[in-house]
Amino acid sequence: MVFAHLLLLLVASDALGYSIDNPLTYERRDFVTGKPVKCTGCQPGSYLRAHCTTTQSSQCAPCPRGTFTELWNYIGKCLRCGVCGINQVVKKQCTAFSDCQCECKEGFFLNPNYNMCTRHSECPSGQGVLTEGTAEKNTVCQTCPDGTFSNISSARLNCTNHKSCSDAGLKTVLRGSSWHDSVCGNCDQPKDGAEYLKEILPDFFVHHKMTIKKKRRLVHKLLSESGEKDSGTSQMNFSQLQRKIEEWIPSSTSNQVQKLLEIMSKVGAESNAEKLKSKLNRINRFLTEDCTVKTE
Repeated sequence: MVFAHLLLLLVASDALGYSIDNPLTYERRDFVTGKPVKCTGCQPGSYLRAHCTTTQSSQCAPCPRGTFTELWNYIGKCLRCGVCGINQVVKKQCTAFSDCQCECKEGFFLNPNYNMCTRHSECPSGQGVLTEGTAEKNTVCQTCPDGTFSNISSARLNCTNHKSCSDAGLKTVLRGSSWHDSVCGNCDQPKDGAEYLKEILPDFFVHHKMTIKKKRRLVHKLLSESGEKDSGTSQMNFSQLQRKIEEWIPSSTSNQVQKLLEIMSKVGAESNAEKLKSKLNRINRFLTEDCTVKTE
């Protein structure tokens, strides 16, 4: 009840637009004489230390440090300054006349669904940042338009243009997609299709998700096929597994890359294996149909 009365008082004082020339007043009964008296309230930045009587005016005092009153009032103590919440920073310091103002810290926004600061969403591979997040709004992502790609998750970076193979005097062995760059090659110095495929393998495993269980089995089998000892793959997280794959790719042979497709199917990632096989088929088709190998 006391809080409700205080709230009504503050709202009313704000609505009536009190000032020095038109101060807030309130009525009470003098405890000594028993007569009704009309008292003047206190200005913003102060509180009522003593009510008026028939012989003296209301006594107001400045709000102590760490407290405030924003409106005309006759409350017995100033309001305590607020404290910013989790993942918030002070936008405006508390003064005797107003509470502090908070906003979400860098990298976070006020999520209306939870009324709390939430980290800006990252745009996944295949998408780029259309609008960066602010303290009030989340990141806005867009699918990378034709001719561009993104092979990382980011809350800041937009899509990047595919490289031009022709500008470098090369042929486009595999057109870029939304999640990987173009793959270029020299028809005078042909390579096996699997060698070209290796260029997009790191991006492939970033973009095409697998369960942690399947990815652990995949990495375990890749290392076993390469003659490496199991180095705790059963306890690795996604980042560690991705790093193991990226370490395996440069030294892998064409046969091992071909074997990769079989291993993916064996660990239950048949759909991803088919997608990767489709990329390899496109590369091989280009090498067979469009890239003429000069022979003596």
